[in-house]
Amino acid sequence: MEQLVDVIIIGGGPAGLNAALILGRSRKNVLVIDEELPRNRVTKESHGFLTRDGVTPAQFRQIAREQISVYPSVQFVKDTVISASGSDGNFEIVTAQGQTYTGKKILFAVGMKDRPLTISGLQEVYGKSAFVCPYCDGWELRDQTLALIVNSTTALHLAKTISGWSDQFTIFMQGAEELTIEEQAELAQHQIPIIYSPIQHIHSVEGMVQKIECEDGTLIACTGIFFTPELIAGSDVPRMLGCESADTGMMIVDEFGKTIIPGVYSAGDSASRKYQVVAAASLGSMAGVSINSELLEEAWQSKANLSLK
Repeated sequence: MEQLVDVIIIGGGPAGLNAALILGRSRKNVLVIDEELPRNRVTKESHGFLTRDGVTPAQFRQIAREQISVYPSVQFVKDTVISASGSDGNFEIVTAQGQTYTGKKILFAVGMKDRPLTISGLQEVYGKSAFVCPYCDGWELRDQTLALIVNSTTALHLAKTISGWSDQFTIFMQGAEELTIEEQAELAQHQIPIIYSPIQHIHSVEGMVQKIECEDGTLIACTGIFFTPELIAGSDVPRMLGCESADTGMMIVDEFGKTIIPGVYSAGDSASRKYQVVAAASLGSMAGVSINSELLEEAWQSKANLSLK
């Protein structure tokens, strides 16, 4: 693609797709570059999105692309962006396949990535009987015997949240820091067991957890796990343009998805800790509206300037 497109969207998840839908309907020329390796590909079903509750992540993307295909100004490319340069109105993107694309605006919808799962056996159950979001998967594990694999900053919050789906769970503390005396007392009031011994192995059969074995020999039976993932930024490319990010790797944006770099936006998990499909789609929609408004204003001013000559 040699021509200058209006918007290059990097990432084809809910945020990127919803932005593409908005911009396509706004008659903007859009290129979506997606490596098609979403973080939620390990999940059997997506939940919490009205009219799409229970679809697989692959089905969600397929339906979205079919609906976006009605708008011919939106094109898709399967590739990975490795660098970005330029400035507002003329950005240049280079991909792993050696392609170069130019666009007036950029939207990063690159999400977040999981760090390698270091607990033995966790990879085998991830997305099958071990999950990270109770709002996405708590219903399927309601009233079951669960394990919460947490650290000191997330233990109490996750315990309170999980209690809405099950009151049968054990906390497995991972990390050097321990809970405060007050936190321990609060959990004790609710008779919630806390195990500090590191996990040695998670035993499972065909992805379904059976029990958790700790280094001190403790064995705890359970049928489901919720754990606190360690996340990193989905792409390092935004930093090449000077975008700011928090210590968590999340890009810093305003309420419309704008970064500090003119013409550069971000939406979805890469710019928010609201890790839900419906939230990501909503943020993508708002970013799409903001980008379109910016392009319209620039075109309006350009025509006014021409009329004065």
